[in-house]
Amino acid sequence: MEHSGIIILDFGSQYTQLIARRIRELNIFSEILPFNATVEEIKKHNPKGIIFSGGPASVYQPDAPKPDEKVYQLGLPILGICYGLQVITDNFGGKVVKADRHEYGKAELEILDNSDLFSGLPKKIDVWMSHGDKVVELPKGFEPIAKTENSPFASVRDRNRKIWGVQFHPEVSHTPLGKEILKNFAVKIAGCKQDWTMGNFINEKVKEIREEVGDKKVICALSGGVDSSVAAVLVHKAIGDNLTCIFVDNGLLRKGEREQVERTFRENFHIPLVVVDAKDKFLKALEGITDPEKKRKIIGNLFIEVFEEEAKKIPDVEYLVQGTLYPDVIESVSVKGPSAVIKTHHNVGGLPERMNLKLIEPLRELFKDEVRQLGKELGLPDEIVYRQPFPGPGLAIRIIGEVNKEDLDILREADAILLEEIKKAGYYTKLWQSFAVLLPIQTVGVMGDYRTYEKVIAIRAVNSSDGMTNYLTTCWIE
Repeated sequence: MEHSGIIILDFGSQYTQLIARRIRELNIFSEILPFNATVEEIKKHNPKGIIFSGGPASVYQPDAPKPDEKVYQLGLPILGICYGLQVITDNFGGKVVKADRHEYGKAELEILDNSDLFSGLPKKIDVWMSHGDKVVELPKGFEPIAKTENSPFASVRDRNRKIWGVQFHPEVSHTPLGKEILKNFAVKIAGCKQDWTMGNFINEKVKEIREEVGDKKVICALSGGVDSSVAAVLVHKAIGDNLTCIFVDNGLLRKGEREQVERTFRENFHIPLVVVDAKDKFLKALEGITDPEKKRKIIGNLFIEVFEEEAKKIPDVEYLVQGTLYPDVIESVSVKGPSAVIKTHHNVGGLPERMNLKLIEPLRELFKDEVRQLGKELGLPDEIVYRQPFPGPGLAIRIIGEVNKEDLDILREADAILLEEIKKAGYYTKLWQSFAVLLPIQTVGVMGDYRTYEKVIAIRAVNSSDGMTNYLTTCWIE
């Protein structure tokens, strides 16, 4: 798909994804490429401007990551952030040295020139610093346009070369007006149009899928989660009944999940759907298994077997739909350089090769919240669009110990009660994940007027924007 937006070269910063997110929030398309992407590769994306991300390296080290020097000859506006500024300084003959002290945290930026990058901003703003090196000498042609107490070259530019740089991080929330700075670069300096919307994305992607697939047959492994659901509805919009979805009921699902999938895809969207009842197969395969990693492997391998067996019943299939998202793709373009390995969907890993199928990944340019926006635009119900992440192995890894039907039924009911209460309290869409876990212990409790000795359910709620931080765990007696 041809876009005209901003390319971000990744030098290994923990904030690189945030830069892309901030640009997209401006309705401007952005993509991340490895720092050493060739000029030819960059040109394919038809960018209006380029951003160099920050990174942990020092430019004066022998193995410091540096971009293709031809990037500077493209004539496109460039913005260097933190390490990005330092690598530009080093390239054009300036001087970067190790700072006397690592500068980390809030700083007050004094703007010296607000004619372009800082257009419309007050004279002084708060910014977020995170660097151990500093620029002590600017290259010829560069001038300072902002400073802090510790950084006389906190922002610089060379208008002739169309290069700007900042020593701070405009992409983080700790730089409150950072989004305005990025907007000034993307819109005012690079000339990007703010016209990248989900409606446009749907039209472009439908056209692209139709041209790629034609009248050939396509299958999709449907899990009921937002990624595979949105991918399926988008592909169906493009090719209609040439898409068949396969849903495997492994007996490890949440309460009412199979019914929800059948209702949504058969009745609402009229998408051809095959439902495979494989509950007994999975339970038998899990007998006596307690190790969570062994459970994952058994479930994953059996899923592939069941799915493959069902898919072979559909004649002339040439494509497999997969709900790969942009963060999965980004994993392959880190500071280490390009990689051919892109993380596969947890349910269908290995299937394209085994079945000699070509992949369709209609969501591979989108972040999770963008997929949710797309789902809303396509008319998917909120219960799917805003569904919390659910593991591929399902409830099996939320039972600590051996999996059996009785414990699955207990956990399924407890999980349903928990989610019902969280929804009633208005917290379901505020939490990244909330779920019940069945523990391998029993404890004393009271039921009515009697003492009981029953199993324990633990409740875990994760309040995070990325699913990686701020865990809160508590328990009740079941």
